[in-house]
Amino acid sequence: MKSLSVWVLAIMVLAQMSGYAQWQPAGDKIKTEWGENLDPQNVLQEYPRPIMQREEWKNLNGLWEYAIAPKSFQEPGKFDGQILVPFAIESSLSGVQKPVGDENVLWYKKYFSVPSAWKGKDVLLHFGAVDWRSDIWVNGVKVGSHEGGYTPFSFNITPFLVKGKQEIKVKVWDPTDGGPQPRGKQVNRPEGIWYTPVTGIWQTVWLEPVSTTHIVKVKTTSDIDQSKVTFNACIAGGKYGDVIQVKIKDGNQVIKTVKAEISNKVEVKLDNPKLWSPDSPFLYDVEVALWSEGKLKDKVDSYFAMRKISMGRDENGIMRMQLNNKNIFQFGPLDQGWWPDGLYTAPTDEALVYDIRKTKDMGFNMIRKHVKVEPARWYTHCDRLGVIVWQDMPNGDREPEWQMFKYFNGSELVRTPRSEEIYRKEWKDIMDYLYSYPCIAVWVPFNERWGQFKTEEIVKWTKDYDPSRLVNPSSGGNHYPVGDMLDIHNYPGPAMKMYDGQRATVLGEYGGIGLALTDHLWVQDRNWGYVQFKSSKEVTDEYVKYAKKLAQLAKVGFAGAVYTQTTDVEVEVNGLMTYDRKVIKVDEKRIREINKEVINSIVIP
Repeated sequence: MKSLSVWVLAIMVLAQMSGYAQWQPAGDKIKTEWGENLDPQNVLQEYPRPIMQREEWKNLNGLWEYAIAPKSFQEPGKFDGQILVPFAIESSLSGVQKPVGDENVLWYKKYFSVPSAWKGKDVLLHFGAVDWRSDIWVNGVKVGSHEGGYTPFSFNITPFLVKGKQEIKVKVWDPTDGGPQPRGKQVNRPEGIWYTPVTGIWQTVWLEPVSTTHIVKVKTTSDIDQSKVTFNACIAGGKYGDVIQVKIKDGNQVIKTVKAEISNKVEVKLDNPKLWSPDSPFLYDVEVALWSEGKLKDKVDSYFAMRKISMGRDENGIMRMQLNNKNIFQFGPLDQGWWPDGLYTAPTDEALVYDIRKTKDMGFNMIRKHVKVEPARWYTHCDRLGVIVWQDMPNGDREPEWQMFKYFNGSELVRTPRSEEIYRKEWKDIMDYLYSYPCIAVWVPFNERWGQFKTEEIVKWTKDYDPSRLVNPSSGGNHYPVGDMLDIHNYPGPAMKMYDGQRATVLGEYGGIGLALTDHLWVQDRNWGYVQFKSSKEVTDEYVKYAKKLAQLAKVGFAGAVYTQTTDVEVEVNGLMTYDRKVIKVDEKRIREINKEVINSIVIP
């Protein structure tokens, strides 16, 4: 039997190698250099969750089988071909590039093996993100379901493993803009500011061995005023008497070691803590270990930053956002996180970090992550590079902006109970997922009235759930006197149409200076920007003109601003870079200089 299993695995490997040889990106749209050089046998091989990292794991990215079938089918009789995971089926890099639609479901199937060294361990099956509703089977047994297109989830699949090869099947249903769920800019008929659907697995799938008693999550909260950091560990299978041990490192030097029984938080006092900021993004490394009856049960590597997000008035009485009790003008691009070849999924980790690096190179200190949530590694890159993040909640509830008004009763959308339930659950899941990343300074529950409802209640809940961050109630939307800021949008140039003396007033979107560059376009026609020019110099001149005006407005009231946008996206050509990231469309040196001038324009206490 053992030799038979070896032969079966050998046949599986040969079949998989043959599939890799046949895989090609689909379609004729533009691609990034990372996508053009993608190795299908080594897709996104980096550890997916660096804020809580274990030594052993196994990546399941690569070629899977797929089938598109009617919702009424229990299971497809046969599969249609191969798909490269974790790229959505509508993307070029999936190798498929087909629509699914809300009347169908997308099926995945893959065979895998569990390393023999994991014998005696529990095995966790992790999904970084699957859009939107997923059901998972392991060896013919349904192990669980998940709703939510933007957050990670996992299952302990140990009881369902068999000898030899293992089979996983995943069924996904995603109604895109035909359902009540958050979906960001995805629509079934892309045009203008609305883009191609993303269905199915779009982040890394992976396995991880753990003890039955193990660390599920570590929630980290820093307090610079008290010079302390608090760790709250969630434990699976723990019992009274088990101990959490936290080692804090400054480089290679252990500076603190603290222990606590698992039902208690671990509080650590630091001497002269080093603070995190865009200019000095210092991170402390952490080792969190779980001990039971004198035996080490689990250990994860993590990190944290000492930083504080708050508000305060400057010497002129203007309400400012503050970092580490100092005024800071937060200025950055609207970053939508779309890719011409991978859609929601960056082709490589190098690509994922590229946009962040270019944002820093251009002198910005912040990114507004627009109606999308990124993989965990993206936030770690922001932590390490020193970029503040405003995190949007992806909008949803059936309709694009221009069709949504019929759903309003007075000034707000009337959601169905199911839609409201989904929104509340997914917003909470997103906040839980991202809580420990120090880069995140602002939560943005609504954008431009898209799905906006019960604003005062949602904002109050958001603020109460995470009082350590600021809440931007609705960026450019219906305004209520709640939260920490008034956010107005104005295109193309900066203008202060409203002002709030009690909260920070920010320019949540402006700019949109367009430049269409041949050979770097998603389509050859229908390209647009809020204003359009014909050369890099013209775009740079216009950008500098706007920035000079913004600097003046910052002195008299604006506390932050967001420029539209980091890259072109589909038919939008108002990016600082082309959609394929092959051309930076502005004079980077001039942009960096004027951006620094804007950031330094406000009074620092």
